[in-house]
Amino acid sequence: MDFKPPFQSITWNDDRVTIIDQTYLPEREVFIDLNSAGQVWDAIKKMKVRGAPAIGITGAYGLYLGVKGLKETTFDSFYSEADRIAEYLNSARPTAVNLSWALKRLMATIYAAKEKPIDEIKEIILETAITIHNEDRRLCRSIGENGLDLIPDDAKILTHCNTGGLATGEFGTAFSVILHAHHAEKLNQVWVDETRPLLQGSRLTAWELQKAEIPFKLNVDSAAAFLMQQGKVDLVILGADRITKNGDTANKIGTYSLAVLADAHNIPFYVAAPYSTIDMDLETGSEIEIEQRDADEVTGFGNKQTAPDKVDVYNPAFDVTPNHLITAIITEKGVIKPNYKTNFEKLFG
Repeated sequence: MDFKPPFQSITWNDDRVTIIDQTYLPEREVFIDLNSAGQVWDAIKKMKVRGAPAIGITGAYGLYLGVKGLKETTFDSFYSEADRIAEYLNSARPTAVNLSWALKRLMATIYAAKEKPIDEIKEIILETAITIHNEDRRLCRSIGENGLDLIPDDAKILTHCNTGGLATGEFGTAFSVILHAHHAEKLNQVWVDETRPLLQGSRLTAWELQKAEIPFKLNVDSAAAFLMQQGKVDLVILGADRITKNGDTANKIGTYSLAVLADAHNIPFYVAAPYSTIDMDLETGSEIEIEQRDADEVTGFGNKQTAPDKVDVYNPAFDVTPNHLITAIITEKGVIKPNYKTNFEKLFG
């Protein structure tokens, strides 16, 4: 199945990375240039770029931007400074494993090139960042192709948060499955959770679905149970920011609720993610660091205050879905079913 998505959210242009600033969507399509590691950190922290794979790609470019002007002449001093920049970039969003995965890969690449001149090492860093970007494009296409057989004819799919080209290098993860189902004429429509508090579903996924001319309806998060009760959802498919060795999955807050609801209504619940999202260093979801975000994301919207002054707020960006609630995990290497620990170990050799 040969088709191209309607936009590119991340591009490398000579000496800078250009992204769609997602904080302006859907009102305006604003492209911004990131010229330094500091600007990349800010873009990731403030969710100008978001989605685990997109964060990893942007962070990889950010490491190159951070080291390209370094004057260090010895490998040890260069490596030390590169490691400091990598730790700094990783601090922007600690839950999404793709960021740390990409930065660790770059640091390993730097170490492997330690006998080479510093200027050549810098070029190798950029080449590796571009490779990570291109690999993500290919693997996201494969995720969509691998997930297609799980989609019934005339499917009504519910999704949560944003998993499309805005969240990846291209195609998306769960969105790639939806996109491939649409082009295979297997799709009836998509239900789009608005995804509070930052509305990634209504602001971003709805925008992408319109771009791709895919039929959908937007719903408030709390309508999901009623939709399932009415038989209007055939399956749930969404992404992941980190998957542990046993298959427990961290994703946007609200994901666990959908998994419980899907289980109660006997509806398949699928996670779509690249293999780099699987963190074999963590045994279970209880070990995942969950990012806590600012209270003002909950107490107001835009310039409008929606809660009393000085109210206490609990605002985790993610929750963890236990592995027993996940029907299958769709990766570029194929569809993985329980027992996840055993099958992940086979996958990673």
